[in-house]
Amino acid sequence: MIKLVASDIDGTLLPEGTDQINPEMFEVIRELKKKDILFAAASGRHYSGMSRLFEPVKKDMIFITENGAYVNCRGYTMLDQTLEWKDVRDWVREVRKIPGTSFTLDTKDGFYTESRDPEFIALVREGYKSVLNLEEDVLAEERAVNKVALYHKTDIEEIAKEMIPRWSRRVYCAQAGEIWLDFLNRESNKGNAIRSIQKTLGILPEETMVFGDNFNDIEMFRSAGVSYAVGNAAEAVKQEARYVADTNVNDGVLKVLRTLL
Repeated sequence: MIKLVASDIDGTLLPEGTDQINPEMFEVIRELKKKDILFAAASGRHYSGMSRLFEPVKKDMIFITENGAYVNCRGYTMLDQTLEWKDVRDWVREVRKIPGTSFTLDTKDGFYTESRDPEFIALVREGYKSVLNLEEDVLAEERAVNKVALYHKTDIEEIAKEMIPRWSRRVYCAQAGEIWLDFLNRESNKGNAIRSIQKTLGILPEETMVFGDNFNDIEMFRSAGVSYAVGNAAEAVKQEARYVADTNVNDGVLKVLRTLL
């Protein structure tokens, strides 16, 4: 019997960087709760944006944010993992040198960036509905940072090939879609977040169902007995999942959850 359902957002529930969620999802989350099945949204997004996206049901679910570094349920912090400030400092100094790149430092209070790219700022503030603070120097003040994220509109795969092999010795690295590359505490990922919820609530892996579309969802697949990649997922991601659902634009997650209900 399934007791926990977790789904990625961008590329899985809805198109990347939008708030185009099918309103039926809210009713499904309520129906799951009635059957004692918890729903968790698992994303690289910030808690502020995710809670706005799920406003009608935010008290009926769990939020796995920052790709697993911060987990919150009804205002209660279930998990809060941060990066070493030295790693943050070294990373920022390196990323500043990459042409065409914007980046964020993600904290519980919101995102911090030095970028003045209007397209990037609009994506974070309007697409992801997240709090974004613009600063001249994000390193001027030491902060508790859950995640640092690199944005590049066209070359994220090439940047990933160069950065991940070096940085994976210090932090957890994952490509999070076609335009994002995420760096977190070595213990932080969606899979560990799922396992922390399972441990806290006494839920077994075989009682867990998860959905995803990208490489940062693979750890989540490995934490669950039932895993689905949506139809638009990369082929390598599909191979890591137990099943393949319909695409995000065809409400693949909803179709499976209707069957579960």
